[in-house]
Amino acid sequence: MSEHETHEETAKVDEVPEESTSPDWQAEAEKWKALARKNEARAKSNFEELEELRKAQMSDQEKALEAARQEGRNAAAGEFGTRLVGAELKAAASKAGTELPSSDFLDLNKFLGEDGSPNSEAIDSFISSLPAKAKKTPPPLRDTGPRGGPTKVRQLTADDLKHMSPREINEARDAGKLDALMRGQI
Repeated sequence: MSEHETHEETAKVDEVPEESTSPDWQAEAEKWKALARKNEARAKSNFEELEELRKAQMSDQEKALEAARQEGRNAAAGEFGTRLVGAELKAAASKAGTELPSSDFLDLNKFLGEDGSPNSEAIDSFISSLPAKAKKTPPPLRDTGPRGGPTKVRQLTADDLKHMSPREINEARDAGKLDALMRGQI
């Protein structure tokens, strides 16, 4: 191999085409999503056909047993569904800042879906129709802070108490002359 041939081969390898042939990842993703949906639909229809064949091959006794099981499932879903509806209503009312009417006046079955689970749309619609709860302001605090207004009675100090007898101190306290001292204002 000559030096000239090697140089030509290297030049061919180093050349990069102007337009790159990178795959369009968005198109690829959409293609696979479409295929997955198609397979999912096919699997669903196959399952439905299998269920129809299974039901067609059941005896009358097996059909009655299956109907009883389904009825039991629906009853259980209805019983626990109303409990779930009650909880969902309370949570939604709390979040919206409204107050629910008494449960005696609500028919919780109206908020159940066909499958026995809570119907979120019906619950949200009902909660939005309720008026907002009135904001309660706390009552003012009583018996806090200085009692009464400014006293017109001359207040005594700790130095004044040093020169008074116990009887005189009691009389001054009854007259209100020690109020400021007892509150720690003096």
